[in-house]
Amino acid sequence: QVQLVESGGGLVQPGGSLSVSCAASGLTFSPYAMGWFRQAPGKEREFVAAISYTGHTTYSTDSVKGRFTISRDNAKDTVYLQMDTLKPEDTAVYYCAAASGYFGSDYFKYNYWGQGTQVTVSS
Repeated sequence: QVQLVESGGGLVQPGGSLSVSCAASGLTFSPYAMGWFRQAPGKEREFVAAISYTGHTTYSTDSVKGRFTISRDNAKDTVYLQMDTLKPEDTAVYYCAAASGYFGSDYFKYNYWGQGTQVTVSS
């Protein structure tokens, strides 16, 4: 059974930093591209960042470029999202997802999803 388990969410002040991680089990991690998505209350789920299966290529949405960094450790079957200079509009549930044979922002191309972790940016 494939499981993606996010952790590391929480409450942080504007301008602060937070790192979330996603541990995979039940699948051979390294061939999968990994992505982070987020969903704020009353809004659709949106793409945040993705990383290729090798980790050599990353892609992120414009609103987080220069502030968020996606990385992965294939030896630990884990993907990370380092979030710096956080803004209140970054408040959302953050989900990680795994895609086989695809690298990008298309929600429907991802095969497996985690349950999400809440990130709240507030003073």
